[in-house]
Amino acid sequence: RDIIDTKEFKDSKSLLTLAVGTKTDGSGYISNLAKMPHLLIAGATGSGKSVGVHNIILSVLYKARPDEVKFMLIDPKRVEMTAYKQIPHLYNPCCMADDADVITRPNEASDALKKLVKVMEERYEKYASNMVRNIEDYNAKMVAEGGDKDYYIIVIIDELADLMMVASKEIEDSIQRLAQMARAVGIHLILATQRPTVNVITGTIKANFPARQSFQTVSAVDSKVILDTIGAESLIGKGDMLFLPPSEPRPVRLQGAFVSSKEIEQVVKFIADQDFPKFYEPLVHEVS
Repeated sequence: RDIIDTKEFKDSKSLLTLAVGTKTDGSGYISNLAKMPHLLIAGATGSGKSVGVHNIILSVLYKARPDEVKFMLIDPKRVEMTAYKQIPHLYNPCCMADDADVITRPNEASDALKKLVKVMEERYEKYASNMVRNIEDYNAKMVAEGGDKDYYIIVIIDELADLMMVASKEIEDSIQRLAQMARAVGIHLILATQRPTVNVITGTIKANFPARQSFQTVSAVDSKVILDTIGAESLIGKGDMLFLPPSEPRPVRLQGAFVSSKEIEQVVKFIADQDFPKFYEPLVHEVS
């Protein structure tokens, strides 16, 4: 709450503003997912990684309506994201809006990511025919012409290692394509893993994720994989993190904001009670 109450968070125009945590001097640290454009999160069990993911989701829910931002939540562990089943922001390109749910099965996740690549390609064709470069220009043009705006899509994968064990080739290919090209059409990826080894976070994935967030890791080797430098193994856990924004040469030490399950429930209930209609553009259903 301290960070959401700050002037920077309230005045930020971006729908993808994230309340990341507090700096060592106690001031709030705000970042923008649209600028990142994708984020890689790693940390050992109990280091605050899942709370960090909840923090990102809630930051966006505070700013964005369901017709502005959609979440594609992939949770192979089946326990972290269940709290968000009620929100009308859920998105799955494989099904209609009313059936969209948190994706828990690896095969389902693989299919959804493949479909999302097609959605991305369709959006590129649409932008090309409208002679615009990115989602901001397209939405500005639609406002001027009275057309339908496109929404942002945030894909959050809570345990990448689980997915990579089952279908590494397909998932890596989809993530790679989305990470390289999806930024302009408003699709952003957030990958979290507790096992930042080289076969989970491969070189190609890393190359396309300039923004990194590392909670306490088990060893210096893990810290090197995620941040390209040692240091994360010395963090004290409980939300203590090193955050590497894409424009900075070295990571910033932050204390991640804490959100409890009760707070998540209250926010989700507040949004669900507004009874916002679930929908997405018919384009998604035409994609075969």
